[in-house]
Amino acid sequence: MDKVTYNVPGINCNHCVHTIMTEVGEMEGVKNVTADAEQKKVIVEYTDPATPEKIKSLLTEINYPVA
Repeated sequence: MDKVTYNVPGINCNHCVHTIMTEVGEMEGVKNVTADAEQKKVIVEYTDPATPEKIKSLLTEINYPVA
C-alpha cells in the first residue's frame, strides 16, 4: 500500500473534511483517507487502480484542488 499527502487550502471546516473523506474514500483502490481542516492536508492510503494523479484529479473535481 502506498501513501500520498496533499496540501489542500480549500479545507475550512468539518463539512469539507466529511465531503473529502466520503468522495475520495469511494474511489476504487483507496483504503484510508484522513483530512485535516487545521493543517489543510489530505492523506490517502491506496493501492491499484488508484494513483496519486487520479486522487488529485478527483479532489479538483469536487472543488478541493491541491496547492
